[in-house]
Amino acid sequence: MNLVGEREKLLSAFQMVSPVVPSRTTHPILQNIKLEADGDHGYLLASDSDISIRVKVDGLQVEEAGSVVLPTSRFGRILRESSDEQLKLKTEEKTTLIKGSRSEFRLPGEDPQEFPTIAPFAETRYHEIPAKNFREMIRRTVFATETESSRFALGGVLIELEEEKVTMVGTDGRRMAVVEGNAQAVGGHRTPEGGNSIIPSRAMSILERLLGDEEGAIQLAIRGNEVVVQTERATFFSNLLEGRFPRWQAVFPKQSEADCADLVVGPFFSAVRQAAIVIGEESHAVYFQFENGSLTLSAEPSQYGESKVELPVAYEGESLSIKLNPVFLTEFLRVLEPDRSLQAELRDPDKAVVFATEDNYRYVVMPYSN
Repeated sequence: MNLVGEREKLLSAFQMVSPVVPSRTTHPILQNIKLEADGDHGYLLASDSDISIRVKVDGLQVEEAGSVVLPTSRFGRILRESSDEQLKLKTEEKTTLIKGSRSEFRLPGEDPQEFPTIAPFAETRYHEIPAKNFREMIRRTVFATETESSRFALGGVLIELEEEKVTMVGTDGRRMAVVEGNAQAVGGHRTPEGGNSIIPSRAMSILERLLGDEEGAIQLAIRGNEVVVQTERATFFSNLLEGRFPRWQAVFPKQSEADCADLVVGPFFSAVRQAAIVIGEESHAVYFQFENGSLTLSAEPSQYGESKVELPVAYEGESLSIKLNPVFLTEFLRVLEPDRSLQAELRDPDKAVVFATEDNYRYVVMPYSN
């Protein structure tokens, strides 16, 4: 292989694939990335066996097609530390020469044939989803998943695909985030009958970063036990999680049974953070006292002190005090715009609170219990 590439574009592609590279693995070759070049096209590839990614590299002048496997850490440092606009990469027996105008590096390489094959997107049945919307849907659900549990199904985001709609659900058993968005089925693509469609949280987080500021549409397909996603520059593969996901529709009570409080995200977020300042290790809860026209947030006295924060709200229901984990609320409010309107559906101190926005986003939180 022999090519000249623009360093900034190589670095951009590297930053997209490097989060997939495992820090530990029983297959040492996976701690490298692969560069493929053919014609005027180049691709960087990375895999950890469960997640794989293939990213297009722009701005290459390929003099001799081929492929090379490079050590991730050192190749990344060269791309970041070099001040050259262009870098020349040339394979020489078992080493790769990386040369700038005033610098030169030789890196040992592995056999490219031993690196896993990561094929281009070739699905004929898939869903098209606006990239910007899909990224926002990930942000609004992935934070609510379980990251330290043996209940594998809760360690990912459930995705349900219909003719013109996509629904995503994240839960850890104590709170649940559900968001709906527009989508378009191509070739009759649907969520598999009786099969799992739970994408691991780590895969979702990588996808969120991968999408960046893309404005076009992605293509997403569920096939067998994996999901395949095509973005403007990348093809992304991830295994799906095993296990039974909760019947999430049954979690949401009827709205007609609730008293509703109208809130604004920014002031509510600020009040929750203030009330939580004095929370001690023995308690992780804040009391939310709803009265006619007001909400008072307070934390029980601890060695760190006590707090009381008042907030005017549009509420005309019965007086209600409910104990909630402020972390669950701050993580939820952080993914919303400060000026967004929010409605809280309240029932009694022992029942879940449902928060809802006007753009089909719902978040249910169970009351705090010691």
